[in-house]
Amino acid sequence: MTTHKRNPGTPLDLDWVAGAHVNKSAVERRTTTLTKRRTVKKDWQAAWLLRAVTCIDLTTLAGDDTPGRVKRLCAKARQPIRPDMLARLGLDGEKVTVGAVCVYPNRVKEAVEALRGTDIPVASVAAGFPAGQTPLPQRIAEIEQAIEAGAREIDVVIPRNFVLTGDWRSLYNEIVQFRATCGEAAHMKTILATGELGTLKQIYQASLVAMMAGSDFIKTSTGKEPVNATLEVSLVMVRAIRDYQERTGYKVGFKPAGGISKAKDALAWQSLMKEELGDQWLMPDLFRIGASSLLTDLERQLYHFITGHYAAKHHMPMG
Repeated sequence: MTTHKRNPGTPLDLDWVAGAHVNKSAVERRTTTLTKRRTVKKDWQAAWLLRAVTCIDLTTLAGDDTPGRVKRLCAKARQPIRPDMLARLGLDGEKVTVGAVCVYPNRVKEAVEALRGTDIPVASVAAGFPAGQTPLPQRIAEIEQAIEAGAREIDVVIPRNFVLTGDWRSLYNEIVQFRATCGEAAHMKTILATGELGTLKQIYQASLVAMMAGSDFIKTSTGKEPVNATLEVSLVMVRAIRDYQERTGYKVGFKPAGGISKAKDALAWQSLMKEELGDQWLMPDLFRIGASSLLTDLERQLYHFITGHYAAKHHMPMG
């Protein structure tokens, strides 16, 4: 999955966390620039849309998930863009796949089986997803079970109460245990559930602590909160990633998730990554988008680029 050295974590630096400061109006001004201007044109836009496809964690996290639904999702993950469209884009014979397939622990085995013969990793949510309110031994056991079933990426949730009460040491200690459980078998994405964390300052602080504890990625949301990924929250988390890299030398990935369903949204997040962190963060080893319906819109926009008109949605089925 990764071409850079994994973040091993650092000792908890409470002075750094306590000294955090976020200027809300500056954050709002900065993110407005990402949505108001069209950042990429014509041929470049098609390239960015294709790159976005390769960064999707194609996700199903529903109570009515079935083996059939997981198989259909994995079939789409293997071939997210129709071969005739790839040929028209000059990519005939190229292997274009999504970044990962993300499911509940109980569905990991089916996803692994359906993706056999590909390089597409299975990501599993764990650690009491989505609320993080089950006892710690159960949350750790859930990570172990997902890895045993074949998950190569684990998306853990944090207990929000530690952030809301400023108990950074307890938060750090729990994430350290999650990372130790993942070990070398799986990369760990830490979901902050930013819609439930209070202020932008607390989101920045939680981002720092999650990285100090050894997270490979930090992720905005479970997709189950009232407010999911926003550009404001993402900017704060991305700045924390930049600050962490400057101080430690380690690169940490970023994953916005929840409510990202339009190609233009994906382009705004890609612009954010490029401008704040650089081109390396446009690749799937450092950038993922947690989504399900986004892929359909990316495919429709690529079809429009090729033909000059939009395909009907039923021509772009998810499975």
